[in-house]
Amino acid sequence: MKSNINIVYALLLTLAFVSCSSSDNDSDSNTPPPYPQYGASFDKMPNKEDAIIYQVNIRSFSQAGTLKGVQDRLTQIQELGVNVIYLMPVFPVGKEKVAAGLGSPYAVKDYKAINPDFGTLQDLQVLVEEAHKKNMAVILDWVANHTAWDNAWITQHPDWYQKDADGKIIIPPGTNYNDVAQLDFTNREMKNAMIDAMEYWVYTANIDGFRCDYADFVPQDFWTEAVSKLRKIKKNQKILMLAEGTNVNLFRSGFDYTFGFNFFSTLEKVFKENLSASTIQNANAAEYSTNYNEENKIVRYTSNHDVNLSEGTPIELFGGKKGSVASFVVAAYMKSVPMIYNGQEIGYAQRINYFEKTPIDWSTADPEMLAQYKKIIAFRNSSTAIKKGTYTGYSNDAVSAFTMVKDAEKVLVLSNLTNNDVKYLVSNSLKGTWKDAFTGNTVTVGSEITLLPFQYLVLKN
Repeated sequence: MKSNINIVYALLLTLAFVSCSSSDNDSDSNTPPPYPQYGASFDKMPNKEDAIIYQVNIRSFSQAGTLKGVQDRLTQIQELGVNVIYLMPVFPVGKEKVAAGLGSPYAVKDYKAINPDFGTLQDLQVLVEEAHKKNMAVILDWVANHTAWDNAWITQHPDWYQKDADGKIIIPPGTNYNDVAQLDFTNREMKNAMIDAMEYWVYTANIDGFRCDYADFVPQDFWTEAVSKLRKIKKNQKILMLAEGTNVNLFRSGFDYTFGFNFFSTLEKVFKENLSASTIQNANAAEYSTNYNEENKIVRYTSNHDVNLSEGTPIELFGGKKGSVASFVVAAYMKSVPMIYNGQEIGYAQRINYFEKTPIDWSTADPEMLAQYKKIIAFRNSSTAIKKGTYTGYSNDAVSAFTMVKDAEKVLVLSNLTNNDVKYLVSNSLKGTWKDAFTGNTVTVGSEITLLPFQYLVLKN
């Protein structure tokens, strides 16, 4: 029976390749296209609290700057401990009113096509299939709020866009995003076409979810409808939905995660403005303060494509390599789902211009730094307390300190975020015998702990 299913699957896949060879950018119907549903083909989808997200900038990830270049490094991504690969936009980029260089990946010319610079639909299908074989999900970056000016919708459906008093299509209000045109979410046909385009990628490439750009500025009712329809495609399979936004209503719309903008900003200010490390736990409390329940998770990071280009690499922002790792420990363990931007795990010191093809030089990898990332991620993958536990903060000016507790498991995290030796005064509730989470060695915690510059300790009971 299994062999017969495989034969049918192969035939359907072949039909999908043939059927998908041309792109229909003018899709007015939200009826799913006639492609095979692959919902049962990947049974290792992580629970949302278990995710380790790895952001891939396709233009820069490999020398070739292609989807095949990503596929060729899947083993290295897997060895890092990652289980979710997040691909920056795979779509053709608009050339009209281009922002810079090759154009912004977020100026989408065609929602149902692959950027020819990156390869073909079949390249994406194979990449997803190979990632699944390595127990990694793949999510796509989705830009719902606006399109490129040379997207076919502009000429075929000008009523799908917001206009000014003179009847001219506008850019996103309150921005200087001159390379994109603002969509009108009061238009039912446009919303149908947008959801249809999202469904297309689940059906044709078996992708496992979306990171949704600019999510706070897209109406909640659209997201509610879109997420509901996407989840129905996979039926008994999970689908991961990450909102690049902070509005708690995004969870009510069905998203699994929001973005920790405030957390990152606060972490950055600890280094830039010498804020107390205790402000990080305040930021954590603020992000979870309004109508959150225990199942909601915030994605946190020490780098992403925007931060890397405009503000600097983690090495620049967090006091060098040691400081960047000490900061990552906090971001990865403090009631969060961690996200890594390609290259940071090897200590890549160059900013990545995502408007250009700027290949990462993987030969510059720092083996010690990579080893630290791997052990930090490995422990998170093994710890129910870190992934699902209750948070309590014990930070002072220099040290970000907190516990994560779930059932009988208790984890104590101490990270010195200064370039000085510090003495951390230990709360009575934390004194006693612990084990080093990475080595298993016994550690006796008394009234104080001395931490070296940017030293971090992770202890468990």
